[in-house]
Amino acid sequence: MAVNRQAAHRGYDIIGDIHGCANTLIRLLEQMGYRKVNGVYQHHRRQAIFIGDIIDRGPRIREALHLVRDMVEHGSARIVMGNHEYNALGYCTRARPGSGKKWLREHNARHNRLIRETLDQFDDHPHEWNEFLEWFYTIPLFIEEEGFRVVHACWDGDLIEKFKRVQGGACIDEDFLHASAAIESFAGQVMDTLLRGTDLRLPEGTSITGRDGYVREFFRTKFWADDPETYADVVFQPDPLPPEVARKILTDQERKQLISYPLSAPPVFVGHYWMEGEPAPLKGNVACIDYSAVKYGRLVAYRFDGEAVLSPDKFVWVDVSRPEQFGYPNMEDSVER
Repeated sequence: MAVNRQAAHRGYDIIGDIHGCANTLIRLLEQMGYRKVNGVYQHHRRQAIFIGDIIDRGPRIREALHLVRDMVEHGSARIVMGNHEYNALGYCTRARPGSGKKWLREHNARHNRLIRETLDQFDDHPHEWNEFLEWFYTIPLFIEEEGFRVVHACWDGDLIEKFKRVQGGACIDEDFLHASAAIESFAGQVMDTLLRGTDLRLPEGTSITGRDGYVREFFRTKFWADDPETYADVVFQPDPLPPEVARKILTDQERKQLISYPLSAPPVFVGHYWMEGEPAPLKGNVACIDYSAVKYGRLVAYRFDGEAVLSPDKFVWVDVSRPEQFGYPNMEDSVER
């Protein structure tokens, strides 16, 4: 198996969506040989990479943020932004005069519900929360090394190259955040694609009610599908398509909307997608490491050592199906389904 020399000198442990499951994260880090040194988790020869979505839903969001930020600031970890960190910035940022809105991200029932646990847990620590919001601006949207790539939901090479030219790096600023509130804008497309993934519109008159109760007229799609022919070949989401929709042949226009990620490209790691079952690569150079930890699934990491072809043997995880079995009586026990 080919090994990239630059990546091989230091191993990387890419860790999936945490969503406030701080105790589970500690168990996973310790399982992988990370130990606290001067209050910060470190490994003597490896570096953790967090896939984003540290906040929302879980019972120990504040603790998780402190743990992750301390590791990043001390060099024992890196991180990319998740859609929940981006959502928090929009939710907590006032819209500019003349926009017709009070906040960049509307304070409606659904958005209030998604961020409620985070705001509740910081209710007695408002200065800390403001500091974390500022820190979110320092989190890159992607990591691109010679031998691997990391992004929260979707690697769109063309969008990323244009973003680097526009922004001069991998981070957003407040102007870009404001611009991204218009989904049809370049900024809106960057944030929507990289942090939420790609989608296709369902046939006219068709909708899907997900397990979260949200009614969708679009479905998430793979950015790595090879020569797809039907909707079933590109769908990538927890909620299945109706059988008659899954069999539908992709039109030429729909094919043009899909993104291709060739096998010749470096391995890329994503989170975001609420996977289930036994962790394994999606294809030889694509791995999703979000296995629904906060829904009592698994908190997963991939231990990357420079290999060009990803292996199921490199996944490690902590099960969170029965929190009390881990010796933490209240661990991850207040998540919203």
